[in-house]
Amino acid sequence: MELEMHTILAQLLRLAWIAGTLPILIASIPISRLNFLHTIFLGFARRGKIMHSSSLKFTLPQRFFLHFYIVASIWTTFLLVTTWCYAYTMVPSVRESSAYSTITSYLIGGSVLRTGSTTMLQRHAVWQAVFLLLLMEAQVLRRLFETIYVFKYSPSARMHILGYLTGMFFYLAAPMSLCADCAFDVLYFLVNLVTKFIVVGKDHMPPVEVELWQVVNPLVKLGWKHWIGAAVFFWGWIHQQRCHKILGSLRDSRQAEEYAIPHGDWFEIVSSPHYLSEIVIYGSFVVATGGSDLTIWLLLVFVLANLSFAAVETHRWYHQKFEDYPRSRFAVIPYIL
Repeated sequence: MELEMHTILAQLLRLAWIAGTLPILIASIPISRLNFLHTIFLGFARRGKIMHSSSLKFTLPQRFFLHFYIVASIWTTFLLVTTWCYAYTMVPSVRESSAYSTITSYLIGGSVLRTGSTTMLQRHAVWQAVFLLLLMEAQVLRRLFETIYVFKYSPSARMHILGYLTGMFFYLAAPMSLCADCAFDVLYFLVNLVTKFIVVGKDHMPPVEVELWQVVNPLVKLGWKHWIGAAVFFWGWIHQQRCHKILGSLRDSRQAEEYAIPHGDWFEIVSSPHYLSEIVIYGSFVVATGGSDLTIWLLLVFVLANLSFAAVETHRWYHQKFEDYPRSRFAVIPYIL
């Protein structure tokens, strides 16, 4: 039953990413019959400087980007904490039997759940989910900080309401996609823990023994692909931080309406390096899983399609806005797009 639930969740997430990606790919096909579809999706994707003044119907202030990262930070933190607690309590990598005086015994009627009761594959999936959620946490918290303190959104900057809803869905579904293989196990664990707390009361709950090394040791023991993925992640993470800082510094005040050509870091090679680094960041999740998780692959494809579509329009806007815009820059992917 649990395996079936995991399969259903993974399938729903995969369908969602496919449903979000296919229309963008179709709208990107350079066929005159599809121009109307391209125009429709362009209306949804435009925001800020590239949104036409005649397209302000059904729009929201671009500063509402803050909502994405508040929701993402709360949701990712919740998934990370609950998954980590489940991993530590229920599926440790190496634990001595004498150290098993934890919540576990209360959830299973006084018996001890030893490492042999879960398969190596299950243990690996749970700790891998913790690892990926840690990276996602680093991403969304930095984006929250930047939205508050770095970006200086113009008061007139707008985004389409469907783009807003898409962003909300993305930051709920993306973290879930990183832990889909164990999400229902974690939910079952949490429900049982809360139920036990309600039934026996706080005073009858045992103190939880937390061994710091056992909290992080299984992460240290993950395979080389995870650490290569982490290196790729922080490569993109650092460059995105730099590019966002450059974009945030283009205006001297939050009331400024003038735009300037950004320079520095990856801006020297592409028009939307913050999108390129975002693609690198989500690509790192594929690297960390060894390319074995179809749900994460489809998440990456959605990110690639969505940001490439927006980057091409941004690239076109730069060339129309500035006569001296560097012709050597690509839109988002060097030497390809």
